[in-house]
Amino acid sequence: MVTDNRDRAITVSVDWDAEAAAFDDEPDHGLRDPDVRLAWARRLREWLPPAPADLLDLGCGTGSLSLLAAEQGHRVTGVDSSRAMVERARTKLAGRDAAFLTGDAAEPPVGEQLYDVVLVRHVLWTLPRPGRALRRWRSLLRPGGRMVLVEGVWGTLAPVGVPAARLTALLAPVATGLRVERLSDDAALWGRAVSDERYAVVATV
Repeated sequence: MVTDNRDRAITVSVDWDAEAAAFDDEPDHGLRDPDVRLAWARRLREWLPPAPADLLDLGCGTGSLSLLAAEQGHRVTGVDSSRAMVERARTKLAGRDAAFLTGDAAEPPVGEQLYDVVLVRHVLWTLPRPGRALRRWRSLLRPGGRMVLVEGVWGTLAPVGVPAARLTALLAPVATGLRVERLSDDAALWGRAVSDERYAVVATV
């Protein structure tokens, strides 16, 4: 079997359980600032189908985007490899139409369940086989479903991430439509101005 080197990424080793307590301190993680929260809510409304839809939030962290989606009327399932993150997400969405599972974002433990949306923010770049993950996520979508992928390239001396051109190339075999939105220019999303590459891809299947 021939392995396509384009389907390789940096394997990132982070103790996400240890990171959980301070994770929401970042403006775009906790969405505690009203302007940052509003900016993400507006983007989600543009990217997601009309509610109610079944949404799978992979690498959901503490559930901030899950909460926005639930507030917009969607049924949410979140998956994260960190038990501490999952516990915080469950607390954050208590009483909402949402469930959270501990598991691998690349192989989410959802059985044969299908979804209308797979939402993934800042996860794909950490996976050793991003192309394989994209194919798996495609298999979890109903016909006409969509993947909403928020990614980027961070750092100057030793940048890490997935450039938009690479992600669209990886998506080409599994998507029928692609839309790329540059997010670097929208300081409200990040709580500050940024100069690196940040973007979203909405891929329909």
